[in-house]
Amino acid sequence: MKKYLIPLFWLSGLFFVYSQEEPVNEKEVDNIIDELFKEDQLIDELITSISKFQFLYVSVNYNSDTYFSGRDIGINQYNITPQITYVNSSGLFASVSGIYYSEFVPGWDVTTATLGYGKSFGKGNLFRYYASYSKYFYANEANDIYGNTLNLGLGIRNKNRTLGSQIVGTYLFGTEQSYQIALRSYAAINLYKDKKATLRLRPQLNITAGKQTIELARVTVNNGELFTEYTQNDVFDLINTQLSIPIQYNINSFDFELGYNINFPNPIGDETSLDTTGYFNFSVAYLISL
Repeated sequence: MKKYLIPLFWLSGLFFVYSQEEPVNEKEVDNIIDELFKEDQLIDELITSISKFQFLYVSVNYNSDTYFSGRDIGINQYNITPQITYVNSSGLFASVSGIYYSEFVPGWDVTTATLGYGKSFGKGNLFRYYASYSKYFYANEANDIYGNTLNLGLGIRNKNRTLGSQIVGTYLFGTEQSYQIALRSYAAINLYKDKKATLRLRPQLNITAGKQTIELARVTVNNGELFTEYTQNDVFDLINTQLSIPIQYNINSFDFELGYNINFPNPIGDETSLDTTGYFNFSVAYLISL
């Protein structure tokens, strides 16, 4: 069985709520949703590579810095994401993952359970669709504003699997609701390949947009006293653009990746110019055939 590495990149946030004080849970959901896209590409490549199978895929990803929606929040911290995924050739997939932040308390922030289904179609199986549902279990239940997500994705690639694009819509719901759209395009360049090992460069461009709630404060004077009035506006806007440059090495049942990721966050609301951010990622994964 030929194995493929999960391209472990971070979309760095599918939505961002701008206010005077950004809620912690908003930031957490950004990173959680990113993992769904990593998982989807694993499923996409493996299901179309052979006709009948079932397997477990165990992975651990390390990111040298943590940015939310591509933005620097002033906390220097790394994060680690372990994940185990079950996939079979009928199109069913399920996974359990978590995120650990080095400077958050508690460090183990949330556990995510995902169940989904996807199929390739069209001439040469060049098109693929998938749908999934995810439930988040937070260490701090007060953060559970968006406790659930529904995802719908549609992808296309060329016959040689060297170029591909995917568009994904995500609906978040819980005590509040939101939605996002993400577009991802990638290229696969084989640097070395034999019967057991593959070394591949896989640059990726990720563009994310979504609904944001912008909170505005206005100070008024009434009878000599100052009053602050708050208003909220919902807008749909570009959130972040990310360029990822990962190099992937696959040998036998092991997959390794080392990459660098650059964020170009788009200012929202009262934000002015935002700095470009970047970080390294490293991942190790193992495939268990069932």
